[in-house]
Formats: sequence, C-alpha cells, structure tokens
Amino acid sequence: MSDVNPAAGDARRRWLILVVIGIAQLMVILDVTVMNIALPSAQRALHFTTVDRQWVVTAYTLAFGSLLLLGGRLADLLGRKVTFLVGLVGFAGVSAVGGASVNFTMLVTARACQGAFGAILVPSALSLLTTTFTEPRERGRAFGIYGAIAAAGSAIGLLLGGALTEYLSWRWTLYINLFFAGAAFIGGSLLLQRHPSRVKPKLDIPGVVAVSGGLFCLVYGFSNAATHNWHTPSTYGFLAAGVALVIAFAFWQGRAAHPLLPPRVVLDRNRGGAYLSMLIAASGMFGTFLFLTYYMQDTLGYSPVVTGFAFLPIAGAIAVAANMSTIVLMPRVGPKPLVATGMLVAAGAATWLAQLGPHTGYVSGIVGPLILTGVGLGMVIAPSINTGTFGVMPQDAGVASASVTVGQQLGASIGTSLLNTIFAGAVASYLAVHLAEARIIGRAALTGLALAHGYDTAFWWTAAILLGGAVVSGLLFRRGPLVARDPSGASAPKADETQVGPAISA
Repeated sequence: MSDVNPAAGDARRRWLILVVIGIAQLMVILDVTVMNIALPSAQRALHFTTVDRQWVVTAYTLAFGSLLLLGGRLADLLGRKVTFLVGLVGFAGVSAVGGASVNFTMLVTARACQGAFGAILVPSALSLLTTTFTEPRERGRAFGIYGAIAAAGSAIGLLLGGALTEYLSWRWTLYINLFFAGAAFIGGSLLLQRHPSRVKPKLDIPGVVAVSGGLFCLVYGFSNAATHNWHTPSTYGFLAAGVALVIAFAFWQGRAAHPLLPPRVVLDRNRGGAYLSMLIAASGMFGTFLFLTYYMQDTLGYSPVVTGFAFLPIAGAIAVAANMSTIVLMPRVGPKPLVATGMLVAAGAATWLAQLGPHTGYVSGIVGPLILTGVGLGMVIAPSINTGTFGVMPQDAGVASASVTVGQQLGASIGTSLLNTIFAGAVASYLAVHLAEARIIGRAALTGLALAHGYDTAFWWTAAILLGGAVVSGLLFRRGPLVARDPSGASAPKADETQVGPAISA
C-alpha cells in the first residue's frame, strides 16, 4: 500500500504547471520590451535606418495582436497542450533566427513570426491556468502570481534587455528565449496531460478573417500614429478599416453557427468589464514605461542597465499588490472595488509624475510614484485576468484567455500612440511659444524645459485615462465575489468547478 497522498501529488503537479506557464508567459511579455533597449545596437550592426527601426517592434505587435483570437480558438480546437508546446517550439526557433539575423529583413520577419507563435502560446498558457486551478483559493493564488508576471514582465524586460545588450550583445535579447522555451517545453511535456474537450468547436473562417484583419488595422493604425501623426492617410485609413471590420465581426458573431468569439463570453458584465479594464490599464502602464524610459535616459542620463534597475520597484509593487488582491481581498469583496481602487491609485501616481521637472531626481520624484503605480496596476491586472477567464465553458477557455490579452495588446498600442502624439505636440508648442528665451537661457536648457513640459502633459493625460478606467470598472463589474453564471444568466455558485473542466487538463 502506497504512502503517497494522491491529492498532495495532484497539488504539486498543479503548482509545477504554474511554474511552466509562468516561464512561458514571462518569455513572451519580455519580448514586448526587451528589444527596445537593444534597438540602437541592432541598428548599428545591421545598418538600417531610424525610420525602419520602429518595424522591429511593430512587426511583433502586429502579428501578436491580430492573431490572438485565432490562437485562442486553435487551443480550444486542437487541445491546449498541443498548441502550448507548438507555440514554445516555434517561438524559440524564430528567436534563434532573429538572433542570427544578417540584415534588416531577416530580423523583421523573425519578429513577426515571434508574434504569430506568441499569439498561439499566450492563450494556451492562460487557458491551461484556467482549467488547472479550479478551487477558488488556489485559483486566487495562481492568478495572483500570473498577473504579477504579466504586469511586471515588461519592467523586467527593460532590465534584462539593458544587461544583455551592455555585457553580451543585442543578439542575446533573442537567444535568451531558447533557455526560457526549453525549460517550459520540458516541463510542459512531462506535466501536462491531454484532455480534449468533448465539445469540438468548428473554426469560424469569416470571423477569423474579419477580426484578424480588424485587429491588424487597429494595431497598425495606432502604431503608425505614434511615429507619424493622426492626419496621415495610413493612420486614419487603417483605423477606420479596423473599426469597420471589428463591427462586422461583432455583427457576424451573433449569427454564426460556430462563432469564433461566442457572445456569451463577452456579454457577461464581469468579463466585459475585465477586458475593458485590461485595455485601459495597459494604456496607462505602457505610457508610463515609455515616458519614464525617455526621462531617465535622456534627461537624467541613465545607462540602459541603470534604467532597467530603476524600474525594479514597480515590478516588486505589482507582485505584492497582485497577490494580495487575488488571494486575500478578491474572495471577500470581488473585483469591483479592487479594480476601481487600483485605477484611482494608478491615476494618483500619474498625477504625481506630472510634476517632473528638467532636474527632478530619481529618489525625490520618481521612485514614490513608481511604487504607487505598481500597487495600482497590481490591483487591476491580476483581478481582471482572473475575472476575464472565470466561469467559461471548456470549449471557450482558449478564446476567453485570448480576449484578455487582446485588451492588453490594444491598450498598449493605443496608450503608446496617443500619449506619444500628445507628448510630441506639447514639446513642439512649448518650443514655439518660448523660442525667444533660447537666447537668454540657451537652447539646451530650453529643450530640457520643453521635454519636461511634454512629460508632464503626457502624465496628466495618463491620469485622466486611468480615472476614466475607475469609472468604467465601477459601472460594469457586479458587486460581491465572483459567481459563475450559466449562458442564460442564472447564477450557479458551483459553476467554477463544473464549467472549467478537470483539475489538470490540456
């Protein structure tokens, strides 16, 4: 007779699966920012222009953002273990190709392929988390850890990108993925069990074409606005086409026999609120990262490595707040007060950052609001991820997980482009109004004042966006702890255990 407790063995397996999922998620999130600091070195090595440089980042976000819903549905169709492992192998392979790039075209193509495999990998990872952790207390802890990784990964990417670029080579910002993917692949192969869904959804081809095209146009349009302007035909034309395609997609989903994104997933108030909250929080988060990176490197003169270390407080604050929110508070009060309060806290931090001047020090003016931003975002992102995947049926787990990431991806694109445009306009207008002062204080001093004015203006807008997020989340989320509901809308307190499938499924 064995002394091994089967329940304890299952618990150990679940937490090991979380480690595997966390490694995969961290790898993908890192790649959103890890290349940013490496870009100048890559540009010198491969001899491409500053105009072309944006495409190294944009190629990744375009493929990633536009293919997420398709990747989520493929996880539901083929099995989450299969798509998870395929995503890891593909991501690692094209990362190696990108690291070995001999020209600009090779690098951009590899980055686009990274985004495509990331769009398969991320929904698979999150839906695996959803179906692995079904007991409410364990689920809270697991989503707290996952949410901390999702939110803090970008800050860690800045640190890792700076260290790898400075001490090894820009190519290692891509080669490093081989180690992450290898560890996650071995763990996934050993730990994950394949439990195909009994209900096999069919692929909605018209829906795939409409939403992939729509998301591509939206991400491209916002990215183009960040580097050109809102009045360029390639900006407003793509944005208009994206809106039209997304509206057509929504219209079709109500009529399709096998919809790519079933309306029951997004029409639930809690899940809809979670997706919108992710979009708004990501807008503020990526805007904050963007302008603080500029400020610390261009105004304070920090090196890439020092800049990366300077972001560590936000990563620590996010990790603590994410776990406190989902483990301790969310089971008692639900997502509504947490997300709304987190938005307000982050808005307060952005207001604090709006006081930056041309000579503000890190300790006196940055580290405090940075920690406050982390606390606020940790209270928003982890509960939103948990809520956005709560109570879905097994055949919808992949696409519900993808919808969370779509919100984050669109938010990053919108926030970066909108706030960058506001920043550039504020700097230009300040220089135009105060040009005569250059003779008195010098052009360099005037430029410093103009940049500080631009940062302050951008952070005031960031605060306004997050304040709007507090209102939206306060209106949409239901009061009280999460209670899963069946498609008809009736509450079913035990639905979390009955709907998301077995404890360890893939």
